[in-house]
Order: sequence, then C-alpha cells, then structure tokens
Amino acid sequence: MVETQMQILNKVAQSIYDKKGVNILALDVQGVCSMTDYFIIAEGNVDRHVRALATTIEQELQTCQRRPLHIEGLQEGDWVVLDYGEMVIHLFTSELREKFALEQLWKEGKIIDLEIKL
Repeated sequence: MVETQMQILNKVAQSIYDKKGVNILALDVQGVCSMTDYFIIAEGNVDRHVRALATTIEQELQTCQRRPLHIEGLQEGDWVVLDYGEMVIHLFTSELREKFALEQLWKEGKIIDLEIKL
C-alpha cells in the first residue's frame, strides 16, 4: 500500500508523540518555499532526546520505504534536520526552537491538522 503524504505526516507526528516529543507542528509550505512542500517542527527535552526522536522517525519511515536524502545535526543533537525531499523535519531542544523560531520564518505556510492518537 502506498501511503499518502498526509498519512506520512501523521505517522511522523505520532512517532514523535509516542517518544514524548512536544510542540509538534506541521506546515504546508507549497508555493511559499521552493525546497520542500512540508515542514514538521517538534521539540525534545535534551540533545539525547532529540537524537532519539530522529532515530525513531528514520526507522518508522523506513517501514514505508522512505529514506532521508540528508540528515544534519545528529552529532550535536540540539537541532536535527531530516530531509526527505518533499518533507523536512526539524527537531530541536526547546531553547533552540525558541531562538530560531522557524514558525515565524514560514508564517505564510498553512498549519496542518495532524491526527495524533493520545
């Protein structure tokens, strides 16, 4: 079964939530950003948690034959970027997320209602 982009976004959000990631936001930036269609932004508590979130997402997306084009920041862990082409996932510690405020940079993007099972 080929999953839709919305199903993939929800799968990523659910895996972040299940690993205790917080402040999960998905933005549709089609027509606003030329490098990707969607951003997912979320936080982990500390660098080790952020790295664990990234690893979990990568493993989860491998189950649907999706592999990242590039991963940046795993060494430091305070800001990890997973680039899947049509979707870029930004995982931060809360301090860095607040500092860089990507939501403000891409505020023309539409917020996507994610389906996360609590």
